[in-house]
Amino acid sequence: MLPNKKILAICGSTRSHSVNLSLIRAIQNLVSNNCEVIVFNALEEIPNFNPDKNNDESPKTVTTFRKLIKDSDGVLICTPEYAMGVPGSLKNAINWTVSSCEFSHKPTALITASSVGEKGHASLLETLKIIECNITDETQLLISFVKTKVSMDAEITDEKTLKEVKDLVLAFEKLIGSLK
Repeated sequence: MLPNKKILAICGSTRSHSVNLSLIRAIQNLVSNNCEVIVFNALEEIPNFNPDKNNDESPKTVTTFRKLIKDSDGVLICTPEYAMGVPGSLKNAINWTVSSCEFSHKPTALITASSVGEKGHASLLETLKIIECNITDETQLLISFVKTKVSMDAEITDEKTLKEVKDLVLAFEKLIGSLK
C-alpha cells in the first residue's frame, strides 16, 4: 500500500548529528504504512524573520517551508531545549508562518527531547497553541535525558520512552485521520 498521508517532521536542532534527528528517524520506522514522513532539517537556511518581507515576495526558503507545511497532513516537531527555551532557528521559522497561517488547525505533534526540556517545551507549546495548531495532550511528549534513551543509530533504547513514543505516534495518526 502506498502512503496516503504526509507528515512533515521538523528537526529543531541544526546539528548534523542531532539526537532529535535520530529520534525522527526512529519515528519513521514506527509510523504505519499509510504515512510518509518527510524530514525538514534545514532551519539554518531560513533567513531571520523580517515583517517587511513577510508578503508575496517572501524569501524562497520561506515559501518552500510554508508550502511543505501546507501540503502536509500533519507536522511533527522534534526539538531540543536551548538555554531553557526554544532554539532560535526553530522559533524564527515558526515566526514566518504566523501571518500566513500554515499551522492553523494543522494536526501537530511536539516532542521536546533534551537534557531537561521543561521550559522549552512549555514555551513552544504556548506558541503552537497561539498559532492554532491542532495539538492534544496525547500528541506532545517531553523526553528528558534523551541521550540515555535514543541512540545515534535511530534506536529508542529505553522501553518506557519507546512506549511513550509509540503511543504518541498512534495518537498523531488518529489526529491526522490516517487511522480510524
